[in-house]
Amino acid sequence: MSQFVFSTPAWPSVEISGLDARFPVHRIYCVGRNYAAHAREMGQDPEREPPFFFMKPADAIVENHQTIVFPTRTGNLHHEIEMVVALSGGGINVRADRALDLVFGYAVGNDLTRRDLQSEARDKGRPWATAKAFDRSAIISAIHPASRIGHPNSGRIWLSVNDEPRQQGDLADLIWSVPEIIAELSTLFELAPGDLIYTGTPSGVAALKPGDRLEGGVEGIDTLITTIGDSP
Repeated sequence: MSQFVFSTPAWPSVEISGLDARFPVHRIYCVGRNYAAHAREMGQDPEREPPFFFMKPADAIVENHQTIVFPTRTGNLHHEIEMVVALSGGGINVRADRALDLVFGYAVGNDLTRRDLQSEARDKGRPWATAKAFDRSAIISAIHPASRIGHPNSGRIWLSVNDEPRQQGDLADLIWSVPEIIAELSTLFELAPGDLIYTGTPSGVAALKPGDRLEGGVEGIDTLITTIGDSP
């Protein structure tokens, strides 16, 4: 029987609302600039540049009601509230009209971003890994099964910091819908059970500091609460 040279860490997983079983995370995919207003605030043209994909490691997951350390090597940490799609099926070249068959449920996520490192990478034509794929950068609520809540395609998405409104939008404003995202993503990667897809953020992203309390949500899904702690 095979053995490893050191103890393996626990498999990343997420709470499932109403169940004792947990959702094992395979990969985390994220969609960039999937709300027109956010694309414009980032200096891009949503009519000319379609949404695109990047990834975070599975162990970047942080669950609801946690305090996280302010990450190193940034002076401009930003919040990005998002709806998250959790897959229980997979495949390649999935048709959009069959894409929702792969969906297990939905959650609320926050795609934390080192904006200063992202801007530097963009200006120099470098990858975004240090800006997006750092430790504790993928905050997420419990996953709510689609069998209970359906497949949300409209509804308020919002975030406040210290009770001050920051982000406000509606799922109906997504440039690419969930079926379109799944179909397009499956032409680039073989999707698998356990995949999470962060579907994009509305406008209003802004900087965070130690001590900030974030509260955000998606109508009909959940509310996500996080506190930003001191730097390590």
